[in-house]
Formats: sequence, C-alpha cells, structure tokens
Amino acid sequence: MPDSVRTMVTGGTESPRGGLAMSYPSSAERVVVAARRTPWYRHLYIWVLIAMALGTSVGLLWPTTGKALKPLGDAFVSLLTMTLAPLVLCMVVAGIGAVANLGSVGKVALRSLLYFEVVTSIALGLGLLAVNMIEPGAGLNTEVDSLEVTDKVADGIAAGQDLSWYDYILQIIPSNIIASLADGAILPILFFAILFGISLQLMGERGRDIARGVERLSEALFQVVRIVVWAAPVGVFGAMAFTAGNFGAASLGALAKLIATFYATSLVFVVVVLGGILMLVGLRPWRVLRYFKDEVLLALGASSSEVALPGIVRKLENIGVTKGTAGISVTAGYSFNLDGTCIYLTLTTVFIAQALGIDLSLGQQVILLLVMLLASKGTAGVTGGGFVMLTTSVSATNLIPVAGVMLVFGVDRFMSECRAVVNSLGNAVAGIVVARWQGEIEPDKVHAIMAGHQPGFVLESNKVTKDFDTTALVPDPQPVPSAR
Repeated sequence: MPDSVRTMVTGGTESPRGGLAMSYPSSAERVVVAARRTPWYRHLYIWVLIAMALGTSVGLLWPTTGKALKPLGDAFVSLLTMTLAPLVLCMVVAGIGAVANLGSVGKVALRSLLYFEVVTSIALGLGLLAVNMIEPGAGLNTEVDSLEVTDKVADGIAAGQDLSWYDYILQIIPSNIIASLADGAILPILFFAILFGISLQLMGERGRDIARGVERLSEALFQVVRIVVWAAPVGVFGAMAFTAGNFGAASLGALAKLIATFYATSLVFVVVVLGGILMLVGLRPWRVLRYFKDEVLLALGASSSEVALPGIVRKLENIGVTKGTAGISVTAGYSFNLDGTCIYLTLTTVFIAQALGIDLSLGQQVILLLVMLLASKGTAGVTGGGFVMLTTSVSATNLIPVAGVMLVFGVDRFMSECRAVVNSLGNAVAGIVVARWQGEIEPDKVHAIMAGHQPGFVLESNKVTKDFDTTALVPDPQPVPSAR
C-alpha cells in the first residue's frame, strides 16, 4: 500500500482499561483514504482569524455599521447554543449508560470536582496577586456618587443581591426538566442526565438499548453542530464589528491598565498553571493548544465559552477520552471550572476598591476569595453570567459599594472575550487530566493523534468527503460487546 494511504476507523471500541467504556456507533466502518495536505483556505480557523480582523476594522472605521452587524453575531451564537442543552443531555446519558462499572461514574465526578476546586482556587489567588502587585486602580480617585447605574446593571445587581447561599444548591435540582432544556440551564440538565444515565445502567440490557438510541441522537446533534460551525466566520465578523463599533478604542481610556493586567494574568495562568498541569500528566502544552485552536478562536470571536463545548467534547473523544468522562468533566466544568471568570472576579473586585480609594486588608481579601470560591460555582442557571457573579460577590461581602461595578461595565465586553478563551481551555485541560487520572489515555497516543500521525477514535463524515479522497470501503467489523 502506498505511503500516502492510511486506514481510519470510525466509532469506538470497548476499553480494556476499565472504568467508563468507550461507546461505539452500531455501524462502524473502516475507510481507506488517500491523505492529502488540506489547502490553507479550507481551514476554518484561518477564516475565523480573517473575520476577526475584518470585523474589528469595520467597527473601528465605521462604528454605526459595526453596531448594525450585531444580529450576525447573535444569530451565530444562537445557532450553536440551540443544540447545547439536548447535546449535553444525550452525551452524558449515553456515556453513563455504556459504563462497565457504575462506580466509575462516581470516580469521574469526584475527581472532576477535586480538580475544579484546586485549579479555580489557584485562579482566584493569581488574580488577587496580580491586582495587588500592579494596582491598576490606584490613582483613579473615583467618587461613588459619580457612578450612574444603568437599568441593565441594576437588574444584574438585583439578581446578585437576591441570591442566598442555598440558591447555589437549589438551582442544581430542576423543578421541570423540560423548562431547563428550554432555558439552556446546563447544571440542572447535567443533574438529570446523571440520574437518568444511572437509571439506564440499573435496567441492564433494556437500559443499554435505550442508551444506544440516545447515542445515535447525540451523533445527529453533533452533525448539526458540524454544519452550523461553518458559519463561524460570518458570526465572528458580526460580533467583532459590534464590539469595536459599540465600545471602540476610546472606551478603554483609563481602564486600559486594568484590561492589560487581566490579559497578562490570564496569559500567565494558561502558560504556567495549565501548561504545568499538562506537563505533569505527560502532555505537551503547545500541541494541546494547537489541537483546540478552532474552539479557542470560536470562543474569542463569539465572546462565549459555551460555543466551544461541543467541539471540545468531540475532540476529547477523538483522542480516546470516553463519552462519560468527557461529558461529565467538561459539562460540569462550565459551571464549576470557570478559570477565566475566577481571575476576573478577584482582579476586578480589588480594582474597584482601589479606584474608590478603599484599602482592603489581607483578611478582607481572604474573605473576598472565599466568597468568590462559592459564587463562581454552580452559576449555569444564573442570568447574566460573569457580571452577575461579580455583583453577587461584591454585595455579599459589604466591603465595597455595589455601584462600583459600573467602573468595569463599559469594558466588560473586552474582558469577556479573554474570559471565554481561558474558560474553554481550562475545561479542555480538565477533561484531559481527568481522563489521564482514570487511565483512559496515554500521552504517546494522544500526541500522535493530535499531530495527525495516527487516526483518532472519531472520524467525522465531513472530513471524508471534503478533505480526503475515499478509495475503498471494507466490511464493517463486529463491535466488541461491553464488559459486564
């Protein structure tokens, strides 16, 4: 066989490692394809980068036109998130329903939560360290009375002030799963999906039949995502044009130091903390970053980490992470492992205090950190995202006037783009670490798949038709039955 021909196998196989078994499509096929280097103009991330540059230019040069392009960005985000809730439900149910040992589900959940607590605590501490060292708010001398609270911010402040400690627990339990699916409340959906998946597992063979059907549905939803994602350049163009046109360079002004501090701190977190974690589990940080580059650019352009979730899960499965581990760790991470948001919370809160001339003692900053450790968890059902988390933390401590959040409201959009990137990367790394902890992946094989030297566990149908020439098909191999 010529060197240019390689064999790629679709579907999953039964994992000999124990733990969460790799679920597989019922019609696995072996496809022999002639591998060719994909032209640059057929790489999605190239067009996303071009769209970001064009959108920013249009917004800065023609602000009115940039603002008018906002519907393009909103439509793209809606297209991606419309499948998010059912996709989370299906992939978690299918993953748990296929496990060989139900105890593995508990291990994945506990290990994920342990990882989340450690890493988010580091992120919160890093934000505190950076803002105290650089002091971006020093010298602003802002008076609280000069801050005008807009209606939108007032709603966010009210939402934050109305939350009690038990609300973070109660919001996990859905009162109506259909309503949670309609609202896209990820945390209640995850809670229900875990219970439903465990129920299917307890039903034995009858439950596995249902799990296979749910898996087919998740495959169809992933196909929808693959179709929609090709509209990314248009959506990113509209989102960047609106951001640049609506806020513009003038809005940065005196807050440029805050934004620069936040971006620099986030970069340190990604390189030192996430990079160090990857090296500890035997992986090369730069290769992992290149592997998830499409998802990173989507999150950056759309200013939303949620749009990257389907792609992250799919790519984790491609390197050998089982559906259950990928589904639980990544989905839970979007409520419990928001690393970029954690950096933002501590950094901006102390910045507000500095700008208002409030001197926070070490003890008061520790109290802030502990409050934010709680406020940054389980926020998938909270309306308003990161800004509500900020107002919740500020109002809960009574150390800083809540109206002070208006200082960062004008530049929050610029900071949300960085938050989205760090949140997405943090959850991708979390899925890899938990899978490595579970013994599901080996560094050498992961590197080979990421570099394209070895076929992965998931073969996307559009890659066969678009990027390769199909030369032969061989009969379906019989799937290996799940160990019981």
